[in-house]
Amino acid sequence: MSQDAGREAKIDRAIRRLDRAATLLDQRISRRISEAEAQGGSMIDGDRARLAAELDAARGRERELESAGQEASAALARAIAEVRAALGPDADTAEGA
Repeated sequence: MSQDAGREAKIDRAIRRLDRAATLLDQRISRRISEAEAQGGSMIDGDRARLAAELDAARGRERELESAGQEASAALARAIAEVRAALGPDADTAEGA
């Protein structure tokens, strides 16, 4: 019986060590998951901030292009008026003919 008792004691110690190792592993996994979630959130926040800045820049560029388009349209209208004035009053009737 003493050999059986010794084996049972060794098995009990091995079970306790295995249980402790499993507990430590579970704690480490939980900690890693928490760290990954925290980093993932900061990466998303960084992406969101970068995209917001790019959107603001694109909107600014859009306003610049709209302004340039309006200026070009006005310049074209002035050029058409000048050409018509240079051609004289008969230029309008010549187009219809």
